[in-house]
Amino acid sequence: MAEEIKEGTTQEPGPVRESKFSIQNKYFDMYGPVFWPSAIIAFLFIILSLLFNEQMSSVFSVVQDGISNNFGWLFILSVNVFLVFSLVMAFGKYGKIRLGGPKAEPEFSTFAWFAMLFSAGMGIGILFWSVGEPIYHYLSPPEGTGETVAAAEQAMTYTFLHWGLHAWGIYAIVAMSLAFFTYNRGLPLTIRSVFHPLLGDKIHGLWGDFIDVLSVIATLFGLATSLGFGVQQVSAGLNHLFDLPDTVITQVILIALITLAATVSVVLGVDKGVRVLSELNIKLAAGFLILVIILGPTLFIFDTFVQNTGNYMQQLLELSFWTESYKGSDWQNSWTVFYWAWWISWSPFVGTFIARVSKGRTVKEFVLGVLLVPSLLTFLWLSAFGGSALYQELNGIGNISGAVQDNVATALFVMIEHFPGAYFINIVAVILIIGFFITSSDSGSLVVDSLTSGGKLDAPVGQRIFWANMEGLVAAVLLLGGGLGALQTAAITTGLPFTLVLCFMCYSLVKGFEEEHQEMMNIKQSKERESYKEMLKGIVERRKKQNN
Repeated sequence: MAEEIKEGTTQEPGPVRESKFSIQNKYFDMYGPVFWPSAIIAFLFIILSLLFNEQMSSVFSVVQDGISNNFGWLFILSVNVFLVFSLVMAFGKYGKIRLGGPKAEPEFSTFAWFAMLFSAGMGIGILFWSVGEPIYHYLSPPEGTGETVAAAEQAMTYTFLHWGLHAWGIYAIVAMSLAFFTYNRGLPLTIRSVFHPLLGDKIHGLWGDFIDVLSVIATLFGLATSLGFGVQQVSAGLNHLFDLPDTVITQVILIALITLAATVSVVLGVDKGVRVLSELNIKLAAGFLILVIILGPTLFIFDTFVQNTGNYMQQLLELSFWTESYKGSDWQNSWTVFYWAWWISWSPFVGTFIARVSKGRTVKEFVLGVLLVPSLLTFLWLSAFGGSALYQELNGIGNISGAVQDNVATALFVMIEHFPGAYFINIVAVILIIGFFITSSDSGSLVVDSLTSGGKLDAPVGQRIFWANMEGLVAAVLLLGGGLGALQTAAITTGLPFTLVLCFMCYSLVKGFEEEHQEMMNIKQSKERESYKEMLKGIVERRKKQNN
């Protein structure tokens, strides 16, 4: 374990040990054993995908089906364990542990904290799927007949399942683990640090390097999945508004342009770049949400928000463990299994970013903040956008189902077409998507920078630019190699091995928390003994005065 922590101190994270393969100069600060394998794997994927573009689509399909069919049960079981584990940590004896030490103070306001949580964790994806997914489930529900009232209700329940507590439970575990071992134990802000109770100093060797390389690859592909969804939606929106061609080439050009903007933000860093953009995004998103609630079927939205949340809570246990075993269908492969793998592959990125901005929170405050507030905001968003889309479908307004079946990226814009001032609202939607694209990209770049520099919190500008552009390249290649199917495969493939990493992470975190808790108890007992001695001393002195 790291040096014993004295009361009231905060351990500043230190970098991992240097390597002969490392490079340090004005533009780069590479920890070679992680940087080079990660960069080489990413470049190989890009080159092979470009050389064998036509074959990649079928390869992606085979890989996705193989993993989903054989390991879907593992994803479903693990994600449930992660959610329960995070709640146990919050409400158990470890809930009072403060991330950063007993006297650590939060670095960001609560609003800024929530803004960064939501922007990093859900931004692009929820804009892409908030209309499309409920309509998909409404047309082809996992149970019963489609295009009915029952199907609409079921559609929102499953959408809540995929975007609710389970996703944030995954993020909470990774973020809580990283924040604890970084700020309470003085270890580098990298995934390897979480395994110190299990591996000891071996985290600075081959095992630690392997864990961080896996984390970088998972982050790159998980992030590329979201960026791919985002740019598809921006392209569809520009086509809808300005009749620009909605082609893969257009999407690749958009990735290049938006990545350039993200590069500017990532150069500015967390406080000046990411935080400012996140707060602007969350304010714009809040205004967009309020606009949809007011201009849409307002009463229906609030009614369904209450009912959807109740249905979700009532059916949570049953739906969480459903695996289609008796039905024998493969509906979950494209939905629940994909989502769980996507959130897991995103967890190194989102977890590292949340850890970086969560210093000073107690474990209980942290878990409840990460689980409840973003989930409730997500539920309200889904009820407003998904609810408005279902309202239009149930009442024969427009043809959102046709848009979803033709190109799901257009669903949001088609739904808004039936609002007053639709043209200008859709422009706001495009701007918001671009904003979330930028914050996701620059947040991800900062995380990968930290992992590939050995845990340093501020990597040089050149390195930040390199990884920001690498993320854009991977997203572009996935779109060229198979579009939506390729994006889903990327998330599932990288999510599988990282599921096992998360399982070991839970065990390691318990060991770390137990050590911290024991230290807290020792300090408390020491204070009680001193207090008892002072009390006895006071009694003796008073008696002496009385006797005199």
